[in-house]
Amino acid sequence: MQCLKFCKVLVIAEQYDYISVEKKWQEEWAAAGIGEAEPDLKKDKFFLIFAYPNPTGYLHTGHMRGFSYADIIARYNRMKGYNVLFPFGVHATGNGAMGVSIKIKRDPDWIEYLKKGGASSDDIKRMADDPIYVVEYFKKNFTQQFKAFGFLMDWRRTLTTIDDGYKRFIQWQFMKLNEKKLLVQKPYYTTFCVRCGPVAVDPAEMEISKGGNAEKLEFTLLKFKFGDAYLIAATLRPETVYGQTNLWVDPDETYVKAKVDSEIWIVSRQCAEKLKYQKDKVEIIAEVKGNELVGKKCVAPMIHREIPILPSHFCDPNIGTGIVTSVPSDAPYDYIALEDLKRNKEEQKRYNLKPEDVNLEVIKIISSPRFGDFAAKKACEEFNIKSQFDKEKLEEATQEVYKDGFHSGRLNENCGKYAGMPVSVAKDKVKEELIEMGEADIMYDLSEEVICRCGAPVIIKRVDDQWFIRYSDAELTERSKEHVENMNIYPEDYKKNLPAVLDWFQDRACTRMGNLLGTPFPFDERWIIEPIADSTLYPMYYTISKYVNQGLVKAEEMDEGWFDYVFLGRGRPRNEIHKRIREEYEYWYPLDINVGGKEHQTVHFPVFVMNHVAILKEQHWPRGIFVNWWVTGKGGKLSKSKGGVEAIPDAAERYSVDAMRLYYSHVASPFVDMAWDPEAIIPYRNQIKRFYSLVKNFIERAKDSEKRKDIDRWLLSRLNRRLLEANEAMSVYDLKRAVDNLFFALISDVNWYMRRGGKNKDVAMSFTESWLKALTPFIPHVCEELWQELGNKSFISMEKWPEANKELVDEEAELLEDILQSLIDDISNIEKLTNRKASKVHIFVAPDWKREAYKKASAVKNPKQLISELMKDEEIKKHGKEAVQFANWLARHANNLSTMVLSQDREIQFLQEAKEYLSSLFNAEFFIRPAEGSGNQKAKSAVPMKPAVYIE
Repeated sequence: MQCLKFCKVLVIAEQYDYISVEKKWQEEWAAAGIGEAEPDLKKDKFFLIFAYPNPTGYLHTGHMRGFSYADIIARYNRMKGYNVLFPFGVHATGNGAMGVSIKIKRDPDWIEYLKKGGASSDDIKRMADDPIYVVEYFKKNFTQQFKAFGFLMDWRRTLTTIDDGYKRFIQWQFMKLNEKKLLVQKPYYTTFCVRCGPVAVDPAEMEISKGGNAEKLEFTLLKFKFGDAYLIAATLRPETVYGQTNLWVDPDETYVKAKVDSEIWIVSRQCAEKLKYQKDKVEIIAEVKGNELVGKKCVAPMIHREIPILPSHFCDPNIGTGIVTSVPSDAPYDYIALEDLKRNKEEQKRYNLKPEDVNLEVIKIISSPRFGDFAAKKACEEFNIKSQFDKEKLEEATQEVYKDGFHSGRLNENCGKYAGMPVSVAKDKVKEELIEMGEADIMYDLSEEVICRCGAPVIIKRVDDQWFIRYSDAELTERSKEHVENMNIYPEDYKKNLPAVLDWFQDRACTRMGNLLGTPFPFDERWIIEPIADSTLYPMYYTISKYVNQGLVKAEEMDEGWFDYVFLGRGRPRNEIHKRIREEYEYWYPLDINVGGKEHQTVHFPVFVMNHVAILKEQHWPRGIFVNWWVTGKGGKLSKSKGGVEAIPDAAERYSVDAMRLYYSHVASPFVDMAWDPEAIIPYRNQIKRFYSLVKNFIERAKDSEKRKDIDRWLLSRLNRRLLEANEAMSVYDLKRAVDNLFFALISDVNWYMRRGGKNKDVAMSFTESWLKALTPFIPHVCEELWQELGNKSFISMEKWPEANKELVDEEAELLEDILQSLIDDISNIEKLTNRKASKVHIFVAPDWKREAYKKASAVKNPKQLISELMKDEEIKKHGKEAVQFANWLARHANNLSTMVLSQDREIQFLQEAKEYLSSLFNAEFFIRPAEGSGNQKAKSAVPMKPAVYIE
């Protein structure tokens, strides 16, 4: 934000009506169809997409960051001469649209939300009755919003993932995966909405409204013998059973007895309900109050020792079973809860607890480098934990203890046959033995609460015959990793990390059962292909969707053989249209850039790469990925479900589309999260208005008769230097650096040029045309308007990006203006420090012997040797003390010396030419002379390119 203050415009020529201008050019672009792309063998192609949005609500300012980046990249490449294909689609697969229908019926706020976004009463009624209409409504709405943001897209190719042709395409994809033996069936525990059925839980939150970062946890259910029943405790650390001292229950909780197969389990009611989705036979038969369990004994598994049941309020009925086994040696919660209970005599009395029930011996079981033998005690001391209500500290301590123990710890002599074994190895072995002995079971749960888009909770459900894509295939993984090395992936850190993600990526469930939108699985149509699985090869479909949308190809024609010909080149075309479609696919593919949010790094992008590698020929594997980070609010990532978002029509009118595009590009790198701050966008809107006025004023004050001056050379040099910088930045899509150079820096340059009296008409026109072209990808509307006002008839959006002319980069011209700006700063500082206004200013220009010394200093690599080297030169040495002082100055500034050294005559000539400007600026008389022979002591401080100053 700091550079905004430097962009003050000299004259505000007139008010800029951005609302009417932006609407005007959006309509003209659409009418001309300049986003439509056809194969052109004379031009290189560039094909990019962004992750298609879900029909779960209106687009908002959080979405538009990544989408805007995609349009900027598309516009830039189009102006660089590429034939650009930039389409979009709607990801309707799953329960998102159905969730909208449900919410309309149940939540009046949703009706108001839809009305505010422009939906009519008839639209809302139809959406409530038909999820398919939800998809169609938002497809139309998204198209309008993208057009309103100035996107140049090929609207003829727009698709939804429930189009008949698209479903045929997805079925073909699975036929090819099966052909490669990459489909398999096996049992699976899936995330499941109790109302809608299976849902995807991932950071993209396509099908959920809360809990996108939740992980599926495998709990080991430990069985504690309690009469004819078992108290069940869930643990993530089965290897710690050797350190069990007691069992924790919440005395205020009402537990239930549930018949699980032939056993009676005591668990929380919430746990019993979850178990119904994971076990064959679960029946709740009675209730058990927690306070009735406290003080009694049970027999712990594996160690077969009787231990007491004690009260604690950290047992959460929603997590695991609501009952916790206590290992105070290695669990900070257990250690501090036991200490609390020891101190709380009233609690002991309330539950008739005996001293031996609470004064339990802590059993050491794990030794680790950081925490030693009693990790929990040491961690509580280190984190200054005083009670079990220090929850944040306890969470942090628990994570540290578990991490250290798992990665570096070993079980000790108290752990039987597992003594000496690394914790990381023993964990699964202990679990397997417990299960074999019938003293443990398995349950899956989510690490945090997850809510479906319909509003119902999401749990884990067992599916016995789930279909998977076999991403664990070693050959596929290695080929995918090798291909990643040749891809253009931004940011570079993600490219480095992606091979590890591919190694980590295992078989992924690819189908679901239930009342869902999507593609029927071709080998068993009871199943629907899930949303991630149907969005891996979809860029291919954009190459044919135009023909489908225009009715030139019917879905019925699109069988396996048809797709084999179009995408794999197998067989022969059935007619000329099919041949043309094959040629179009061959022209556009592979995809050049896939733009998506950071939530796709471990979900979408890995399978996007692997499916291409698995099915297609190598020349059609994708070339690039661009990951953009999030727009955040107070609660994290902006989303409809979390609030804090602004709808696109409102934001576009309030701030201007160009201002928002500039804000997204400039306020932060694409590769970091940025906070949504409405107040911060206002200065960008004002900058757009000022930019418009500046350009108008700049052209209007220029004169045909004006001769070229040093300042004209300077301006053209700055332009071409900025273009070189911007080209380099855009080669890696560093949008922020490009905007810094092309917008903010060049505005400052133009202001300086105008202050310096520059007004050459040819220079101004040439500069402005190049400037507008360079900025068009970022702020296209205002550039298009100014381009037209310059008298041009073409769309600037279709012009060529300006090529930098290195020959016009003039080091001397830039150095001279730097000298002048530095001189102005020096004079201003002197006036400020002396608290007086100058009437006369004496400028002393350094002599040539100092310039020779300066040149020699620039060539000396070791600053420590600089003084001795300079003193070897008799011409320098003869200046005695002044030469030594200057040599010391050069040594101090050795790392910042200019590579160009002007002669004294050239420096004086330039300053003489600038004298009139300086006089008017300071309202003072200026005297410019050589430093030598001036008789003024101040003159001795003059150095090359930095004159000495004395004011009267």
